[in-house]
Amino acid sequence: MTILEALRTPALFGRHFDGPSWEPWRAFLAALFGLPLSAAQLAVYRRCTGRESARMHPVPREAWVIAGRRGGKSRIAALVAVWLATKNYDGVLAPGERGTLPIIAADRRQARSVLRYVNGLLDGSPVLSQLVLNRTTESVELANRIVIEVHTGSFRSIRGYTVIAAVLDEVAFYRSDDSAAPDRELVAALRPAMATVPGALLLAISSPYARRGVLWDAYRRHFGQESDVLVWQAPTAVMNPGIPEALVRAAYEEDEASAAAEYGAEFRRDLEAFVTREALEACIIPGRLELPPMTGVRYRAFVDPSGGSRDAMTLAIGHAEGRVIVVDAVRERRPPFSPEHVVAEFAALLKAYRTTVVTGDRYAGEWPRERFREHGIAYEPAEDAKSALYGAALPIVNSGRLELLDLPRLHAQLLGLERRTARGGRDSIDHAPGAHDDLANAVAGVVASLAACPGGEAPVLISQRPSAFGDVVEREPIDWAVERYYGGESAVG
Repeated sequence: MTILEALRTPALFGRHFDGPSWEPWRAFLAALFGLPLSAAQLAVYRRCTGRESARMHPVPREAWVIAGRRGGKSRIAALVAVWLATKNYDGVLAPGERGTLPIIAADRRQARSVLRYVNGLLDGSPVLSQLVLNRTTESVELANRIVIEVHTGSFRSIRGYTVIAAVLDEVAFYRSDDSAAPDRELVAALRPAMATVPGALLLAISSPYARRGVLWDAYRRHFGQESDVLVWQAPTAVMNPGIPEALVRAAYEEDEASAAAEYGAEFRRDLEAFVTREALEACIIPGRLELPPMTGVRYRAFVDPSGGSRDAMTLAIGHAEGRVIVVDAVRERRPPFSPEHVVAEFAALLKAYRTTVVTGDRYAGEWPRERFREHGIAYEPAEDAKSALYGAALPIVNSGRLELLDLPRLHAQLLGLERRTARGGRDSIDHAPGAHDDLANAVAGVVASLAACPGGEAPVLISQRPSAFGDVVEREPIDWAVERYYGGESAVG
């Protein structure tokens, strides 16, 4: 029995994939498993693969599906997973060995959504339901010694398994907090794990995003090419003809660039990497984790506050050596944490570097100013938003006038930043969806503030005293302070 015949069998999948709206996906499944294509399916195949001939390897070793939102991707991924997991692998698995079919996503919650479809297909079939031996919230164990289980998008989590097939869900949105290129590392780890299983299939299925990562690489190398790697690209309306046209039209009217990716399955052209890997690596001092405070050095600091429940709270301290900016120390406290305790810790570090002024996010409200003041630190709201801070730091990175600490999480966050062109032509720089930039924000803030000071020297707090007008602080160099603060509404006198 082929998978297309199984779709027509009520005791298997027929009840779940009935109707003409699934015909485009039947064309995909025929191509995926090397089955003959009808004339209508061949037309869909040519449109979605860029290939003229349907002659290909009987079963591609890899399939990369780039499809619009609400097109049925997750249900098809679950179908392929169940179809492959319920086969007989007695000739492949050694005595006592179990095969694994991982469902991989950026986080466990997202991966579990595909697993729910898997459970629905198994429970909906009187034949396949008999294969289920055990279930947990993150796995299904079958009688044929195959386990379908949830994994996160980390190359470390997949090592040591015998992988009969793998499903990568929404691979375009894998985060990059723990590695500079986690998607490439993950695929590189999966391929050896599948090497001993004949016909093992890597199925990556996702809406597109920026023109980078393994999904973009697969599209660029294999779309329209005759190879044993199948790349299928299709808008939502092609794979799900029942999608309301008004919904898609409204999305295009609101944000054409976003809708072209979400529903048109087009990689976004308004997004690009903020900094290149080569430029960043040239700024990293290998093995340097932190520099101790030095006498005669004027330090500057930037903090990215957090309430302690969602985002990390970070601090960066740096100084200038001529035209070169040096990052001396970085701190990150991930949630959950007590903001009061972290402020006390950061304040102690600031005093160790002989600085009693810290700049921070102006949108954090009054609480960081009050908390830092309790520890003798003046909190100054940043004049610029973080996008402008990133923009100011970029020339320093590209010119090699920055010395960065050797901290992989910081490097990954900087490499994960995106430059986005808005409708009005104005650029904004921020982290990718689902990612974080707390460390990058603090470092960019201190780099930008040091770069803005004449001669690269940061002003130093001489004294801070209360007055009827609020805290009054004195700084040097005097010419810098006069130029910035004289005649303005400020707590700096």
